Amino acid sequence: MTATIAEPVAPAARPVSVARGYRFELVKLLSQWRIRLLVLACWIAPALFVAAVSQQSSLPVDTLFGRWMNATGWAGPLVMLGFAGTYALPLLTSVVAGDAFAAEDRLGTWRHLLVAVRSYRRIFVAKALASLTVILVLVAGMAVSSTVGGVVAVGNRPLVGLDGHLLAPADAAGRVLLAWVCVLAPTLALAAIGLLGSVALGRSPAGLLLPAVVALAMALAQTLPLPVAVRLALPSYAFIAWNGLFTSPAQVGPLLIGIGVSLLWTAVATVLAYLVFLRRDFTNLSYDGSGRRALTVGTLPLAGLLAVTVGIIAASTPAMGSGIEQDKLQQSIATAFAHLYRQQAQQLNRPDVTEEQLATTVACTKGDGRVAAQGPGNDWRCVVSWHLPGVEATGSAIYQLDVMSDGRYVADGDGPKEVNGYFQVRTPTGDQPNPLWQFDGNVELLSTTSKG
Repeated sequence: MTATIAEPVAPAARPVSVARGYRFELVKLLSQWRIRLLVLACWIAPALFVAAVSQQSSLPVDTLFGRWMNATGWAGPLVMLGFAGTYALPLLTSVVAGDAFAAEDRLGTWRHLLVAVRSYRRIFVAKALASLTVILVLVAGMAVSSTVGGVVAVGNRPLVGLDGHLLAPADAAGRVLLAWVCVLAPTLALAAIGLLGSVALGRSPAGLLLPAVVALAMALAQTLPLPVAVRLALPSYAFIAWNGLFTSPAQVGPLLIGIGVSLLWTAVATVLAYLVFLRRDFTNLSYDGSGRRALTVGTLPLAGLLAVTVGIIAASTPAMGSGIEQDKLQQSIATAFAHLYRQQAQQLNRPDVTEEQLATTVACTKGDGRVAAQGPGNDWRCVVSWHLPGVEATGSAIYQLDVMSDGRYVADGDGPKEVNGYFQVRTPTGDQPNPLWQFDGNVELLSTTSKG
């Protein structure tokens, strides 16, 4: 009788948990010199830039809130936010999310990663979460750094809103923070598009540049005279809709729609990236992406999403035409002028009057009355009239306006000189900037904002 010895059965290998995969991917990202350089730049460069510009006599007045950079520290982070939404954030998402999967193609490490983790789903989730974490760190760095630079260099002072009213430092701080939080939604949309490009196009440079190219195309579209429904259906609109937070009452309608659209694009693009990832051929070490797959699984669904979103917005909101109308513009200018007139009166030690006492009215024409008074353009001309208590004569001032497609406008004073025709006013303490000379405003594209 012979005895048989059974061979020990090796335990089945268990997939690596999402938490361990996430830590591994995060360490890989932060070990790259370009990521470390970006983190360092985002946490230091904005503070230096804002502090340096705030001390200059020549300010970036063509940038929203740029004219107030030497008056309050809360203007600096808003100037930086405008720059970030146009240039910095699309590039950051390209470098981080656009390279999340393509890096494995370049290095040829997919086989090793798959053997170690043993789960496509866990690999995708770990890479997406690691990319999201790094992007949040970069955005937080820009927000904190620019705020610190502005407050330290200029001071914690009130901020002039886009309707001329003064925001107390605490109120300004809260709205600045909320504005930075709001742009996270379109940033996530670009990051999801970056993940989709990185998966679908492999190590092709097109995948790395996809978020930046998409952001550039959407930014160009926002400058065109498109219908409001199309403008709001683009996730990039949330990069500029935060302007509405700095009016009273806040213009939150377009902002909420922009955030919702951005989050919807984030979800759809992430799901598409996951589906493409499940169908990837990891046995081909020279994989450079599939143009047909990128078109059928990536471009066409997102184009369809845009079309559906445009239809829903057009059907559910008054979003016909450009959204820039004569009545809205006149009401916005009247509100801003009344608030700013009170500030000028305080500078000149004149008796204080309320906005109701001024009874400001505005009459605007476009193209010297030869074209319809609606839509963007730099050919708007507005005459502002107001009354002072106890004075029979009616005051008047002229403004030339440059109204942009997104509803923002710049009002340039055209006289009389003692009101808005010169960039400074002579006060008992010396010459000071004239708040009525030039000012920025914002027209809500969806509906008329009540006068405040």
